[in-house]
Amino acid sequence: MHRQSLLKMLQRYASQYPDEVSVVQQITSLVDSAPDCFERTCRPGHITGSAWILSHDRTRCLLVHHRKLNRWLQPGGHADGQADIEAVALREAQEESGLQHLDFQHVDGILVPLDIDVHVIPARHEKTTQTVLEDAHEHHDIRFLFVAPAGQELVLSDESHDVRWFSREELRNITDEESVLRMQRKAGPF
Repeated sequence: MHRQSLLKMLQRYASQYPDEVSVVQQITSLVDSAPDCFERTCRPGHITGSAWILSHDRTRCLLVHHRKLNRWLQPGGHADGQADIEAVALREAQEESGLQHLDFQHVDGILVPLDIDVHVIPARHEKTTQTVLEDAHEHHDIRFLFVAPAGQELVLSDESHDVRWFSREELRNITDEESVLRMQRKAGPF
């Protein structure tokens, strides 16, 4: 079954973060019950992959100012049918930041997500007619930690208004988004 790899990864995550068992169960339930969980058409939600990217010296993190949601977030996006969710996170990180060389960070040699989160994406409407373009739905987001080797230039994608490195202090000045701050607490920058 193409979902087994993610289910095993969620078990490893639950072992590492036992206080987050309720969100692990919520995502596991979606993956168990929906063979199409990697498709953006899956409802009530679907699996997405994201990247928490630290600078080579781990003093800054990278965020994009999301065009549709109009806020600073980590790079990430839809799996679009791809069950290898870590590859999804890497692809989205590269597309949204321009950084082509990123190093996955493992725990004791095993790939474990840095964080997982279920959040609601609001409905999108056409501006003049208010026709629903996309209904409200959930993103079951699997987030991985990367470190960017030095010497790479950031490139702004058409999905964002801006892409930028932030120190820990700067991060706290631009967002109060709990899931972003939770990743900062788990991984840095320190």
